[in-house]
Amino acid sequence: MVFPLYDDNSDRTITPLINYAIIALNIFVFVVLQQLGSNDQFTYSFSTVPAEILSGHDVVTSARHVLDPVSGQVLTIPGLGPTPVSVYVTLFTSMFMHGGIAHIAGNMLFLWIFGDNIEDRVGHVKYLIFYLLCGVIASLSHVFATSVFAGDERSLLVPSLGASGAISGVLGAYILLYPKRRVTVILFRFLTQVPAYVAIGIWFAFQLISGLGMLGGGSQTGGVAYAAHVGGFLAGLVLIKFFDSGKKDSAPAY
Repeated sequence: MVFPLYDDNSDRTITPLINYAIIALNIFVFVVLQQLGSNDQFTYSFSTVPAEILSGHDVVTSARHVLDPVSGQVLTIPGLGPTPVSVYVTLFTSMFMHGGIAHIAGNMLFLWIFGDNIEDRVGHVKYLIFYLLCGVIASLSHVFATSVFAGDERSLLVPSLGASGAISGVLGAYILLYPKRRVTVILFRFLTQVPAYVAIGIWFAFQLISGLGMLGGGSQTGGVAYAAHVGGFLAGLVLIKFFDSGKKDSAPAY
């Protein structure tokens, strides 16, 4: 796999205040509101639940106890908590929550590397709208895929969360606007530079291939909602055409 480290920002003309604010908000929500992932009540009340989005009604369930066939331990799975606002608001709140430190660290790294370039290209306000819109479309993609390919009704009650869908939209915009921009990555344990279309292209190919697992029962495989990643990426590819200010890419592409 490709692990990006940084890209060329030599032509950036504005301070990406919105991108910084989004990163700060994600960290605040995870550390303070989710309490580093330990506040199940908050997390299970404001995550996106496909059954709730499809019905428009809040679903509250009790905690379940399941037996781990490998360890033999009894695990407790928290139930869905009450959502004090419209369930459709969770399409926004869920994109600022994460399931663990590795989850938020990986997402924020990608957003830090690629988000500032898109904000520089389209401007602060347009970037914020673009980011939120991609995130909502990504969540709806996950809901749709789950409703169509879910193996059972219980899959519709599995909450989803994370900034991955919105960030996928940023990546879709980046690969379209800056396909040849050099990105420094770790590729097969080697530090090297590759064009953006290689770095992001490999990432998307992995999402697409992994997402095909949804055809076998659900859009979420191994705790990752790949349908949201694919949906967000495609949304970014399409929507950036409406948000692009037309600023030329002057960064070296060699």
